[in-house]
Amino acid sequence: MGLKEQLMTDYKEAMKAADSVRKETVNMVRAAIKQYEVDQRVELEDDADIFKIIKKQVKMRVDALADFAKAGRDDMVEGYKREIEILQSYLPEEMGEEEIKAKVGEIADKLGISEGMQNMGTLMKSVMAELKDAADGSAVNKAVKDFLSGKK
Repeated sequence: MGLKEQLMTDYKEAMKAADSVRKETVNMVRAAIKQYEVDQRVELEDDADIFKIIKKQVKMRVDALADFAKAGRDDMVEGYKREIEILQSYLPEEMGEEEIKAKVGEIADKLGISEGMQNMGTLMKSVMAELKDAADGSAVNKAVKDFLSGKK
């Protein structure tokens, strides 16, 4: 079963279980996928493309969390945390910090890069090309900076 079918099944189950947060969150993702398909005039079948849309939705909520916390809107913070949790359940497991550091070291050895921030662009581009959706971009950025500054 593809991710689109899984989302539809989960939407129906959430309706039957009267889980309004899950229902609304899943429906919102389905709408974002549909909007992307209409805008791009494509039919998304590949789960990797859908993961990108879900990641974007997660990022939007994480960014909003900080604003709600500053404003003292604890009710909104809890709701968004639950939505983020639901959305992340559809994403593949991301690499841990140690795994990312090991991969950065491995790729840097292949490229012959040891240290020096002037190599940041080259190393970052190579690491992100290899890790794609397996790791968070900010975690990769931190690992690359640490590697290049000698904090291996």
